[in-house]
Amino acid sequence: MADRRSLGRRFGWLWGAYAVSTAGTWLAFDALALIAVLVLDAGPAQVSLLAAVGPAVGAVVSVPLCPWVEVRGKRPVMIATDLLRCAVLLSIPVAFVLGRLGFGQLLFVSVVVAAADITFNAAAGAFLKELVPGRDLLVANGRFEATNWTASMVGPPLGGAVIGLFGPVATVAADAVSYLLSAFGIRAVGGHDKRPARAVPLGARPRAGELLGGWRYILADPGLRPLFFNTLLSNALIMAASPPLLVLMVGDLRFEPWQYALAFAVPCTGGLLGSRLAARLVTRFGRHRVLLASGVLRACWSLGPAFVGPGTAGLVLVMVVEFGLIACCGVFNPVFATYRLERTPADRVARTLAAWSATGKATTAAVTALWGVLAGLTGPRTAIALAGALLLTTPLLLPRRGHMPGTGPEPAPARLSAGGG
Repeated sequence: MADRRSLGRRFGWLWGAYAVSTAGTWLAFDALALIAVLVLDAGPAQVSLLAAVGPAVGAVVSVPLCPWVEVRGKRPVMIATDLLRCAVLLSIPVAFVLGRLGFGQLLFVSVVVAAADITFNAAAGAFLKELVPGRDLLVANGRFEATNWTASMVGPPLGGAVIGLFGPVATVAADAVSYLLSAFGIRAVGGHDKRPARAVPLGARPRAGELLGGWRYILADPGLRPLFFNTLLSNALIMAASPPLLVLMVGDLRFEPWQYALAFAVPCTGGLLGSRLAARLVTRFGRHRVLLASGVLRACWSLGPAFVGPGTAGLVLVMVVEFGLIACCGVFNPVFATYRLERTPADRVARTLAAWSATGKATTAAVTALWGVLAGLTGPRTAIALAGALLLTTPLLLPRRGHMPGTGPEPAPARLSAGGG
């Protein structure tokens, strides 16, 4: 089958590096929040601060790095950010052993990791476009998406077991090691990176126009602009409903923590299924139809959790809703990511991806904080229902065919090498 063909040794190393770091990330899912609660006796306000401030400040910190990343070799940037994440995460178990761990350090680590995530992803997207021919981008993105959902199924339950056996900082140490292994994997990719079009001295201060270049390109492109606003709003509302749902299930309805974890681990099989089907669906129906259909269906599930009740029926309802949502995301994400790379010139990929990611993190942090206040005032069910209702409006932001220039007639299946799932 088309998607099982090799994309080359270099892509294999890149995929392996992504797999090991993604496994570490999901193994340490919510690890900083758990450490704050279990080690530092942090309250809800501090946990919310940790969840919101780290990604938001990290997004701001990453902005000046975007033009600098654009004009440098992408692999060195990726290796450097992997090593930086390894170092700052290892500082947590070291401080814990020495009895010096504090909440301020957790905030600092959260900021640095968020900024490094954005910088790494910007460089990685540009490098992938250099490494993989355009006809294979959807296959490559589908493999990354499938890897992510596989790790999300296995990682959190395994991480919980690791914490139970070895203590609250064990998963953070494992995550740090995963970034070190990722750096070695990226180095093993080898080959010669494309030379940047121009060089910028290390200490040079980027101009204001360069800082805003990613956003200016996104907002000027009639194909990317609606997808930008669609993904910002959709992702923020989906994530904002998660804390109220946790309070509703574990607090009000008295589900056990393992039941709550199971309710979200099992549906991740939908993401694996969707990512495997994405390229086949594009081959059969065309990219625009698949992007539109999966984007519309993605918005239709999130009202369901507002009606969850106690017992097995409630647990099954959450699983069914989450499976549908995640399966649609599994189809939408690789198709969207591929289109975004294809629409963006090589010399603007890093800035564009960094601007997209930074805005997404900041928006999600702000909306999540707002929904926490809303849930406190109106109750978790009302907050979940409002997020679901607003999600139903997000398909209006999806681009119509006439607003996706460069798509033209859909290629014949034989020529669309991304086919085959």
